[in-house]
Amino acid sequence: MQRIFQPDGRCFQVAADHGLFNEYALLQGVEQLERVIDLAVAARADALLLSPGQARRLQERHLPQKPALILRADVTNLYDPRRPDYGYSELLDPHLEQALKLDAAGVVLNLLLAPDNPAVHHQSVRNIASLREVCERYGMPLMVEPLVLKAGRDGSGYEVVGDFEAAVALHRQAVELGVDIIKADPTDNLDRYHELVRLTDPIPLLPRGGGRVDDEEILRRTWRMLQAGARGVVYGRNIFQHPRFDRMAEAVRTLVHEHADMDAVLGILRRS
Repeated sequence: MQRIFQPDGRCFQVAADHGLFNEYALLQGVEQLERVIDLAVAARADALLLSPGQARRLQERHLPQKPALILRADVTNLYDPRRPDYGYSELLDPHLEQALKLDAAGVVLNLLLAPDNPAVHHQSVRNIASLREVCERYGMPLMVEPLVLKAGRDGSGYEVVGDFEAAVALHRQAVELGVDIIKADPTDNLDRYHELVRLTDPIPLLPRGGGRVDDEEILRRTWRMLQAGARGVVYGRNIFQHPRFDRMAEAVRTLVHEHADMDAVLGILRRS
C-alpha cells in the first residue's frame, strides 16, 4: 500500500488499460501506449493501471523513479457499444503469478451490477472472493471498481447510472468482500459524497474519471470529492485524451497532493 499511496496518504493514479475491453472508442489517446507511459512518468503519477499484455512496457524501463504498477486482473464485454447477448466478467490471473513476476503493487477487479444481467454481478463477486484469498496470501493490495449500470435504449450498450444510493450499496458490498482500495464512481450527487466516504471507511476511495468531460468540470468535481474525503483519483480519458496531457496531469496532481484551490489549478491549464 505504501508503494501506491504517498506519505500524505493520497494517490494520483493514471489508468491506461482501456485497450483490453474490445471497444474502438476507448482506444482514443492510447493508440501509442509508449507515449502515455512516458507522459505518466514525466507527470510523476504515483501509480499506473495497465493490462497484463502491456505492463512490461512500464516495468522494463530503467528509471530511478516510476509509477507503481497496478495490474488489471479481469476483462468484461459490458463496455461494448451494443448490449451483448451474453455478458461476462472473466478473471484473468487467478493465481497472481503474472502480477508477482511483474512486481505489481496491486491488482484491480470490477464489481459490476447490471439490472438485466445478474450473472455478471455473480461472476464479479466470485472473482473478488477468489482473488481476495490469494491477495491475502501474498500481501498484494486488491483494488475493486464498483459500477452500477443501466441498459441503454434500443439495444445500445450499458451506461453508468450515477445513482447515489445504488452506488453506496455496491461500494459497501466491496468493503464487506474485503478489498483494500476502491476505485470509486463519482456519483451524480457530490453534495452527499462524504456519506459514501463514511460508509466505506477505512477503505480509501480513489474516484475514477469516467468519460471525457470539460476541463473545469473534471477539476471542480475532483476538488469536491477530495474535500469530501477521497484519497486521490484514478483518471484515464480525462488525462490522456487531453490535448495538453502534461498540463492536465499537473493540475490533477496539484489538487491531490498540494491541496490547491480551483484558481491555482485552472491557472496551470491557462498559462502560456
